[in-house]
Amino acid sequence: MSSKEFDVNGTDYKIVLTEQVIGHVNNLKSLYNAAYEDPESFEDVSSEISNTINEIASTVEPPAEDSDLDGLIQEIIKAVDNKADEIKKELEAKEKPAKKSKSKK
Repeated sequence: MSSKEFDVNGTDYKIVLTEQVIGHVNNLKSLYNAAYEDPESFEDVSSEISNTINEIASTVEPPAEDSDLDGLIQEIIKAVDNKADEIKKELEAKEKPAKKSKSKK
C-alpha cells in the first residue's frame, strides 16, 4: 500500500492505494475500454462506470467535489499505472540476476 496526494483544481486530495482501490481502477479501465470498443454498449456500462468512480472517490480524503471528480479519477488511474510499472520493474530486476546465475552453471 502506498499513499498518494494530488492537487486537483486547487484542492489537495489524498488516497491510499489499497488492493481494493487498485481493483476498482482496473475494473474502471476495463469498463472504459469496453465502452470505447463498442460505443453502443456505453449505455449498458455507464451506470457501472459511475458506480465504480463513486467507489474510488469514496476512498479519497477530503471527500471529492463533483467538479474535481474527472481530474481526480485521471490522477488516480495514473498513480495506479505508475505503481504497476514500479512493481513490474522491481520484479524484472530481481529476475535478471537470477537468470544470470542460472546461465553460469
